[in-house]
Amino acid sequence: MDNQKTFKQFVGANGEEAAVGKLMVEGFKILKRNFAIHNVGEIDIIAEKDGDIHICEVRTRLNIGSYPDSAESVTGSKRKKVIRTAEFYLAKEGICDKNVVFDVIKVTHDKQGNVIRVEILPF
Repeated sequence: MDNQKTFKQFVGANGEEAAVGKLMVEGFKILKRNFAIHNVGEIDIIAEKDGDIHICEVRTRLNIGSYPDSAESVTGSKRKKVIRTAEFYLAKEGICDKNVVFDVIKVTHDKQGNVIRVEILPF
């Protein structure tokens, strides 16, 4: 682990890499990572599979404590930001003829920060 990163930053970055790996193994093509629009929002991963565009929110959790489930931690406000940011991305790329799917990628780590599970769930 890089000494300049906090443990939380390490776990977050590690989780996003694990999510990308899972998507690629599942046959997704990664189109964009960390797409952000100032004062609107950010999308962690944008991918494509079978002609569908997948807008992916990555949520990482340590497998300790009584924290809310990763997928449950995506609030209504966060959903609105992701959807609005996706609209910007689709318009920017001229994508209007593809199905858009919103996913939460739930990454669970052990207390040392090692990935123990990656799941793709509906948004």
